[in-house]
Amino acid sequence: MTVEESLERLKLLAKSDNELKKALIATKQRSNPVSEFCKIAVTAGVLIGEMDLAMAGEESYAAMKRSTNGGGENSPLLKGEDDLYELFLAELI
Repeated sequence: MTVEESLERLKLLAKSDNELKKALIATKQRSNPVSEFCKIAVTAGVLIGEMDLAMAGEESYAAMKRSTNGGGENSPLLKGEDDLYELFLAELI
């Protein structure tokens, strides 16, 4: 299962479990939010590793950037987000 698929599964679980949703959103206030997020995900039965989460976001953003006019000098400036953790929480909230 890809990181994106795991996040989608976790999102579905969180939307049906208010306590899980609150716990995931609360990770933003922690000193190590991504680590706490991943621990909660694993507890919910969704395996997401910190490095896997970071790398998937960077790879996704890089692929999108390359696909816009080949990623050359004339490519439009992308103001996308490569942080899947932040995107996940934004969708959950």
